[in-house]
Amino acid sequence: MSVVTVPELVLVRGNIITMDAARPHATALAIARGRIVAVGDDAQIRALADASTKVIDLAGRTVTPGFIDAHAHMEREGLKTLRPTLAHAKTVNDVLDIVRREAAHRAKGEWIITMPVGQGPYYFGGPSNLAEGRMPTRWELDQAAPDHPVYIPGLFGNWGVPPGFSALNSLALARNNILPGTCPTCRGIEIEFDAKGEPTGIIVEHNKRPMLEFDLLSNVPAFSFDDRLEGLRRSLPIYHAFGTTSIYEGHGSAPQTLAVYRALWQAQALSMRSRLCVSPTWSTPEEARITMRDALPHARGQGLGDDFLRIGGINLGMNGAPDVAAASRRALPNTGWAGFVEWNNPLQDYERYAQHAAEHDLRVHSVINTRLSDVLDVYERIDARYPLAGRRWVIEHIGHVEPADYARIRRLGLFITTNPLYTIWKNGAPHLNEPDDGNHYMPVRSLIEAGFAVSAGSDNIPVNPFYAVWTCVTRRERTSGQVIGPDQRLSRIDALRMITSHGAWLSFEEDIKGTLTPGKFADIAVLSDDPLTVDDEALPNIHALLTLVGGKPVHGDLQDFAQGVGA
Repeated sequence: MSVVTVPELVLVRGNIITMDAARPHATALAIARGRIVAVGDDAQIRALADASTKVIDLAGRTVTPGFIDAHAHMEREGLKTLRPTLAHAKTVNDVLDIVRREAAHRAKGEWIITMPVGQGPYYFGGPSNLAEGRMPTRWELDQAAPDHPVYIPGLFGNWGVPPGFSALNSLALARNNILPGTCPTCRGIEIEFDAKGEPTGIIVEHNKRPMLEFDLLSNVPAFSFDDRLEGLRRSLPIYHAFGTTSIYEGHGSAPQTLAVYRALWQAQALSMRSRLCVSPTWSTPEEARITMRDALPHARGQGLGDDFLRIGGINLGMNGAPDVAAASRRALPNTGWAGFVEWNNPLQDYERYAQHAAEHDLRVHSVINTRLSDVLDVYERIDARYPLAGRRWVIEHIGHVEPADYARIRRLGLFITTNPLYTIWKNGAPHLNEPDDGNHYMPVRSLIEAGFAVSAGSDNIPVNPFYAVWTCVTRRERTSGQVIGPDQRLSRIDALRMITSHGAWLSFEEDIKGTLTPGKFADIAVLSDDPLTVDDEALPNIHALLTLVGGKPVHGDLQDFAQGVGA
């Protein structure tokens, strides 16, 4: 143990899980200039302090590296707080009362837009949460707010399970020119009409990624730049409250989303280490080639930025529907809740995009789901011309991975992210009766044992990273409680690696974060409980009592722990 300067802060009497194989456990550590300078026992660390050092007595509390959310969609969480919640509404009249209250303090003609019916973060069931089992009609909403256009949106598909149910009053319908006989452009959207052919104000959407606002409701106010900026600002403390100190947004960020992050960073208000990639707006491979060549040099290689904001690489989507992609691009800069741009990339176009990216050293991030074999075929053809090893292209949202795929993934130097709660708990039902008991579905244990640094993300449903830990430990599906892939259940320590040390590799930062090791960022979470010993069902309840980024508190108060000045 060596230290080059007197520490500004030391933490003593802790249960410190370092995630460092060389020293997995300690009781104390020292911090100076935003970095960890020493890790050891209490006597060793106290000996480094002088009268200027602040000493924090952890009183046995558990400490881990700050968490790295490998699929965060962080900006969404704060946006949710900008709209009135309907979470506690149990009847149609409860919903109408909330609308009435909103109308009472808004200028006439101002839009009233709420959150969906149901309990977040999933909004499962929609109108079935109301005693009447239905949404309010246009006429009921008219009585509650005759002088305001009212829009109650359906769920965003990633949160719950389609269909989503929206409701609008007459003024909102008129402003969007929804009349008898109106037909959606995008598939999967149904306008409900009464016996006279009049729209009832209720619209049902079956698409996983809602297109209603891009297609029929173009006059509903989109989130403005200022909304998104305030939403991101509000998101930070929510994520920090669970010990998250870094995010990686491999699903891509649309231009407006990137601009919002840049604005907060420029104001020196971005307390989360944020690693973003570009969600493209191009429509053809030729347009993409020119954009990659001329407009994205800053995103090449490891990207451009600093310790708090770095932008590098692109997200490439596969498949998608032409009408959805067209509607999404017509709506730009509005991307709704997604924050990224929808795509329509047949495999042939996907390969051309990926090849152009390899040519211009733009790292590719792709949500794979069920298309891993196709993607590996594409990458192997590209690799023959532009070797991919070392570029750390990322395959995200993995589903099935067969043992034969492991060697191909390793040879290409690919990195793997997972969304455990989304993949296993929320959407695992179709995989309950697979011949292999689901052991090839998101096979995280086999991949980790094979040497892959598999990481995990929250997908913003919900933001607590311990839901990912819990899912990887239990692998239970939500509707049946049945275990999917029992052989793939992880130990607690391996599950913790997925949200700490493994996540650092995604941004080429394994040497500066992810473990509590001298020289690395002092990104630290002091937890409410010990994730290595609590009962399985208590894992999702763990939260941070104190979160430090670069040694500075971003959640909690050092004074709550301070032993005093000096050793």
